[in-house]
Amino acid sequence: MLRNVFLACLALVIAVGGGTLSAWYAVNRFEGFGAFTVGQWTAHPEAGTPLSDPYAKARAAREGAFPLGSTEGLVFYAYSDEQGKTLDRRCTYTIEGNSPNSRFWTLYAADRSLIALDPGADRLPAIHSRQIFRKEDGQFVVNISPKAQPGNWLATTGSGRMVLVMTLYDTPVGSNSGLVDMKFPAVTRIGCDG
Repeated sequence: MLRNVFLACLALVIAVGGGTLSAWYAVNRFEGFGAFTVGQWTAHPEAGTPLSDPYAKARAAREGAFPLGSTEGLVFYAYSDEQGKTLDRRCTYTIEGNSPNSRFWTLYAADRSLIALDPGADRLPAIHSRQIFRKEDGQFVVNISPKAQPGNWLATTGSGRMVLVMTLYDTPVGSNSGLVDMKFPAVTRIGCDG
């Protein structure tokens, strides 16, 4: 009798514990279904639509996020540089290339829970497509660093991992049929202080 009670309790602990851990993983660590990747940048075009998977809906509800609809825009995330190394706040990076096809875009640095980093006093927390300096061929270079940089500079502070968040507004990128070769700016590590 005691053996049956023990086995029932063990099964209950495994079921509840396993279910809780799998739900935590799905909401906190799982990237979700339907990811769209271009270079280091990843987006979820179905987020904010009725086709969004239940894990994405749970993440949005937990974070209090309000995802853009498919006709409004698309958010891309870069978690690593072009060598596959995780982005670090103490390092200096460049984002270089052409603007993604959109009417307007913004770029900011965030922590792993996608909360924007505080850039420090008298520094802009984000940059956008209408304020950056461009080369003659239309390409741009954005420097991301805790130290002041010439040209387009996105300041970071603190230590630990970070995520670059680029939001494209009024863009056809999410509905791309594959007929157009899309290029996003490359994220390159220049050096690290720590």
